[in-house]
Amino acid sequence: MTAKRLFSLDPSWHHHVALSIIACALIAGLLRLILFDPLDPIHCDALLSKGSWLDSAHTNWQPEGCMLHSYQAKDASQCLASRRVVFVGDSVTRSLYFQFIHIIDPILSKEPPDDGVKDSDHSFISASRIKLDFVWDPFLNTTSALALTRPPTQHSSDAHHHEPPALLVLGSGLWYLRYANTSGGLPAWEANIEAHIGAISGARSRPADIVVFLPVEELVFSKLSLEQLHTMHSSDIDAMNSDLYHRIKPSSTTSFPQLTGSTSSEPVSLPLVFNRMLDESQTQDGLHFADPVVQAQANILLNLRCNDEWPKTFPMDKTCCRRYPWPSPVHLIMLAGLVLYTCMLLYRSYLKNPTNGWAIDKDYLAAIIFGAAIFLIYLADRTGLWLKEQKQFSPWTFSCLLLTSLAVGLATIHRADKDLGFLNRDQCDEWKGWMQIAILIYYYLGGSQISDIYNPVWVLVAAYLFMTGYEHTMFYIKKADFGFIRVAQVLVRINLLTLTLAYTMNADYLSYYFAPLVSMWFLIIYLTLGVGSQLNDNTPFLVFKIFLSMGIFAVFISQTRLLETLFEILERIFFIHWSTRQWTFTVTFDHYIAYVGMFAALATIKIREHRLADHPMWPTLIKASTGVSMLVLLWFVSFGLMEESKFAYDSWHPYISFLPIAAFVTLRNATPFLRSCSSRVFAFVGKCSLQTFVIQYHLWLAGDTKGVLLIVPGTRWRPLNFALTTIVFIYVSHQVAWATEEITTWLCDGEKNTLPTTRDATSTGGSTANLSPETVPWPAGGETDEDGPRAEPDTPLRHQSQRWVDRLAEGTARRQSPGFKIWQERQSWRLGVEGGLGVCLALMWLANAMWTNP
Repeated sequence: MTAKRLFSLDPSWHHHVALSIIACALIAGLLRLILFDPLDPIHCDALLSKGSWLDSAHTNWQPEGCMLHSYQAKDASQCLASRRVVFVGDSVTRSLYFQFIHIIDPILSKEPPDDGVKDSDHSFISASRIKLDFVWDPFLNTTSALALTRPPTQHSSDAHHHEPPALLVLGSGLWYLRYANTSGGLPAWEANIEAHIGAISGARSRPADIVVFLPVEELVFSKLSLEQLHTMHSSDIDAMNSDLYHRIKPSSTTSFPQLTGSTSSEPVSLPLVFNRMLDESQTQDGLHFADPVVQAQANILLNLRCNDEWPKTFPMDKTCCRRYPWPSPVHLIMLAGLVLYTCMLLYRSYLKNPTNGWAIDKDYLAAIIFGAAIFLIYLADRTGLWLKEQKQFSPWTFSCLLLTSLAVGLATIHRADKDLGFLNRDQCDEWKGWMQIAILIYYYLGGSQISDIYNPVWVLVAAYLFMTGYEHTMFYIKKADFGFIRVAQVLVRINLLTLTLAYTMNADYLSYYFAPLVSMWFLIIYLTLGVGSQLNDNTPFLVFKIFLSMGIFAVFISQTRLLETLFEILERIFFIHWSTRQWTFTVTFDHYIAYVGMFAALATIKIREHRLADHPMWPTLIKASTGVSMLVLLWFVSFGLMEESKFAYDSWHPYISFLPIAAFVTLRNATPFLRSCSSRVFAFVGKCSLQTFVIQYHLWLAGDTKGVLLIVPGTRWRPLNFALTTIVFIYVSHQVAWATEEITTWLCDGEKNTLPTTRDATSTGGSTANLSPETVPWPAGGETDEDGPRAEPDTPLRHQSQRWVDRLAEGTARRQSPGFKIWQERQSWRLGVEGGLGVCLALMWLANAMWTNP
């Protein structure tokens, strides 16, 4: 007698969990926008009043809920070119001034000149013609200071010749305490501040684009001199800052704050956060702080002044004191079309089966998932629905995440009944999965500046290109199918998501570099093997073709002018604006590894043809190869550690990246046991590796990969945000991977053809269990695709699901006859694959021609 199960878990529980998190995050984001964002809609107040250090070295300051831009000279010149910037104050203000001008022009000094004149004015002109002035006036009572806060009136004779400074920074207070007997102390300071703020507030025109009053600096009293301790007290400094705050923000004393919320609407800005940034370990005299701290303060001033004036274009990596742009007309039409089309499909699904309520019909499910995912991604990274913050690398966090991922991967290893063969499908999915996890962690934590991590990660990227060369070469040599349908299927599947995001996110297509890179290599492999394909059985001729292709490509990519000419043609005819410099770096970094994959595929085929594995010396060769591979991996690790920087490694990478890849492939396939085992979790991620690589730009990361996404506000909640956004990110990526496959099937003549990755829904057991070790264990029909060999998802088929979430769960399972009837139940005519794709290209050309940036 079978025992009754006391507890039964809904097989679609993971859909419920992920969708619940998405729904709660959307509701919470909307509530925050409605209730709290009106108080600080562009996060200027957060920039000036809230934040914390992300690192112990005090180099990465994080404002609460927004991304700070690290300004450099070329950035500042776009905002302040030919303008004037003025600092007025004491030695604390002077330190800030010199850090500020060093950012504007690195040639300028960080410290006052050692000319024996300690307390004096300074004036410099940067390379971009920015006039940078400092006025020594610790009491803010000289004629120069008074003239700056009281600009000429419109009727003044000087008004037409007076251009207000782009930024005016005023700092005072400590000298009133230090020399209270001669300055008048706190009463004199209060009267002077009241006069300045009153003059600025009452002026017909602002004395500067942005006026900043620095808070009175909080001191480290344990490091002050005895004289300073006797005259400067913490209670006085607190009272002065409180007085400043209530004079500058009088609305804060009312029952409810003003709803304008924009610091730019206030006549004076008060960066109280400057005192939060101070740490006693960063000062020697208790009064002046180390360069990293003061430089971060200067950077906040630049973010305050310049962020909202930057062009509102890709990448959107500045969210402090910056409004998101309103889409241009063409962009808005595309976004509206996406939303309306998705809603229309939902309504048609309802009309088709009204008795089932809002259960999504399977014929419309893929398009609805795809459209909803794109809209969610847009909300995440092109609106203020969710907050964005900066990355911070931590070696402990990096190691912990990698080890945790490794433990989960090892815990989910399963073994097939027999040897699945060399580089079988499950193994390739697993390989792509764990590599993708490592790359995602690398990007999330911002590990690009750590050369010991940078070098191995680029080897992982090269490994993807190795598999691209290997898989497509295996297919074309064994199947010899050079028809248009196959090419269309592969290119559409690679680029459907990437192109959609490029238009809906107003981003650069080449910035999603992996999709265009894999597309380019697929076309190169196709042309290399397609030309003279009837002679591909002639091994010397085939080897000659591959070497010839390698040589032609090396010459082409080395001649920058050729690529520039090609991109100029694309710009003139198709209105495509691509960066030659960016693409040249991307391509040349791995311009041989795909050919290594092609040779590996050819060698694999010949070894099987000639049954070399049956030779008595084969086991000895395998043992020798295993030993050599271990030595190669050890050498590569030591070589990477010995390089001075990641830039030193860059010159070596194109020529040595194949060594660790070949070593890993050899070790991973050394025994039948290893070839029959694979990790389910790694394979799961590997099946949607292309989608995770692209979607991470906006839904897991933020600001076009420059920051991280927060669906729970607050820097202190970063671990919780990591967990929640990871669930959402992986779930959406997996759903979009399935939807992309279905849409590709429909676009590329899905009624007569299937994708290279489609398997019959009745297949059971291991994905290659029916193949012998001597055969090439690829998907049904022997085909492969750009995202690697694909395995059957674990989700069981449910042909009569009634609930909409079950329909969504059903979407991850393979169907025998996928229907994708969008416009009507029965179409009386079809454009065909060529015609349909031609229409899509024509629409993209039209969009490019009419596109404008906000």
